Amino acid sequence: FLLTMMLMMILWLSVLLYTTCIQAEINSFGLAPGRTVFGRRVAAASKLSTSRILLSTRGGSDEEEYDSDDESEEEDFFDDFDLEEDAEENFDEDNTVERIIQAYKDTPPLTKGYLTASAAVTAIGYISKTDFPKILVLDWKKVLYRAQIWRPFTTFLNFGRFGLGYAMTMHFVWNYMSTLERLHHHKPYDFWIMIIFGMMSMVVGYPAMKLNPKFLGHNLSTFLVYVWSRYHEGLEVSMFDLFTTRAELLPWFFLAQTFLLEGEPPMLDFLGIVFGHVYHHCKTIGLLRAPQFVVDWYKNSDAAASIRQKYKKISTDFVL
Repeated sequence: FLLTMMLMMILWLSVLLYTTCIQAEINSFGLAPGRTVFGRRVAAASKLSTSRILLSTRGGSDEEEYDSDDESEEEDFFDDFDLEEDAEENFDEDNTVERIIQAYKDTPPLTKGYLTASAAVTAIGYISKTDFPKILVLDWKKVLYRAQIWRPFTTFLNFGRFGLGYAMTMHFVWNYMSTLERLHHHKPYDFWIMIIFGMMSMVVGYPAMKLNPKFLGHNLSTFLVYVWSRYHEGLEVSMFDLFTTRAELLPWFFLAQTFLLEGEPPMLDFLGIVFGHVYHHCKTIGLLRAPQFVVDWYKNSDAAASIRQKYKKISTDFVL
């Protein structure tokens, strides 16, 4: 039974990553150029890409517009390609495992490291039958009196135990966190500050309100979804291929979903939205910026050369 559940979870992850990896790449390519700080303007050069995104999320295709082309143009078009070679390439591309591996390789560095660490420590907790290693759980007494300063950060690796809920949270984090990191490809240090702001707001705000969060990784995903929605205001997004809604309503949809699944007011997720709004406001008015020493380290330090190279590779996706 346990083996069956693990196989089902792997299959679920495969389907989720398969259906979203291409959409995430297209969204980052089509929506980044010409956008202002929080996505209120899109340049004319990206309008065609945006229309294709909307058509694909609704199950349509812009290729239908070309059905009326005459047969001679179609023949000339296909003469330029080797159909047998294309068939072999399509066969390779249809391999789900290869798509997942490629999507993992293409994931921005911080998002990749975060999700990999979460999966690793959750697996360790699963094997040791503790759900999550206790040495990584937030405990302010041990942070202050035993100098275990890693705990406020490692506690965000906890998405819950392996299962459907873990897979969905990982999918949400991968989708929205990787998109935000790509949008900050030219200034990744601003993205790092965004993540630190969200984490610190929760590890300090929740205890101050006498709240006891169990899965801070899940609550961080709500913060990320809200910030993502402010970058993509006005964009229509598909919800499980059932209906579409505007991007700015997406965090509230997930809030309602949490309420229906857990049967109790999602106060922690709501505060994630609040913290996301505070970040958005501070970023908009220029109050929240990366410290200059972080900027100088990223731009000039030899130790950051490999990181700069990774973000430089991501930047090529934004060249029209």
